[in-house]
Amino acid sequence: MSQSPSLDPSHRLRVVDLSEADLLARLFPRLPVPEGVLLGPGDDAAILAAPDGRTVISIDTLVEDHDFRLERPNGHRTTGYDVGWKCAAQNLSDINAMGGRATSLVVSLTLPPTTPVGWVEAFADGLTAAIRELGAAGCGVVGGDLGAGAQLVVTAAVTGTLDGREAVLRSGAKAGHTVAVTGTPGRAAAGLALLEDKRLLEDGRPSRDFGAVGEELVAAQLRPRPPLALGPAAAVAGASAMLDISDGLIRDAGRIATASGVGLDLDPEALRQYAAPLEEAAALLGVDAMEWVLGGGEDHGLLATFPQGALLPDGFTAVGSVVPGEPLVTLASQAAALRGWDHFAH
Repeated sequence: MSQSPSLDPSHRLRVVDLSEADLLARLFPRLPVPEGVLLGPGDDAAILAAPDGRTVISIDTLVEDHDFRLERPNGHRTTGYDVGWKCAAQNLSDINAMGGRATSLVVSLTLPPTTPVGWVEAFADGLTAAIRELGAAGCGVVGGDLGAGAQLVVTAAVTGTLDGREAVLRSGAKAGHTVAVTGTPGRAAAGLALLEDKRLLEDGRPSRDFGAVGEELVAAQLRPRPPLALGPAAAVAGASAMLDISDGLIRDAGRIATASGVGLDLDPEALRQYAAPLEEAAALLGVDAMEWVLGGGEDHGLLATFPQGALLPDGFTAVGSVVPGEPLVTLASQAAALRGWDHFAH
């Protein structure tokens, strides 16, 4: 007797073999439900409580062959777990950058009919693992959408709360304030460079030449770890401006400079500490590690400014100062070449 498609092992099934209801029935048990949700998945829309009286909301999209590759030239394959983790991480980080705390996610998946069901289940597992391991207590998935298309597209909208505090915007930096960062600037970019190098083994583990440091950098690219506790901590400490470093330190610093109408002067010597762990990989690939620190994104750390004399929260490092004048980013008072990711320039 042949097995029903719904009972077949996931690795043999493709999404075309299931109905939408069957696929959802496999996904919902894998996803966390947030605290305080008034109505979760199952109806046309979810209903959330808003005790703060305000809702912080953001949205991000990951597109196959633009934001991730299912298979790279060196044979490395991106798993559904990796994409699920990254989807959660980048959305949670946007709420963190406002000084808030994430409360819910709504996720939309566009799937080619030949997508293995196991890949979609792994996506849900990665999403759930990131929410839990990154410390997004109380956050969960309240709904979403499934659709068919020619390529994989993942879109997630995230809501959050400020817990009674004011939001930290990009526009509050003032001359004399301290510029500080938290996170691991450059590591995700270094990991991407290793993933694109043809010397990486097919199983996704760096070869012996890359060593343990290389494995750590690849992990930073595939499964970034935004410091979710530090956004609210920065808000409590009086941060005047803040954003998520997703497109590169120089490019994102320029966004604070433009929004605030000031200059940001970064100290290359203070930033060099972030290049030190990248030197081995940089030497192997023949590049300057500081280029990853200055232009690499996707670590999803925070760039913030604090009033002069403010006590920086543990985890933040001072790397420059806010200066009067044109809204430009400089390195030791010298003009900094624009670096970083632009969706429409790649």
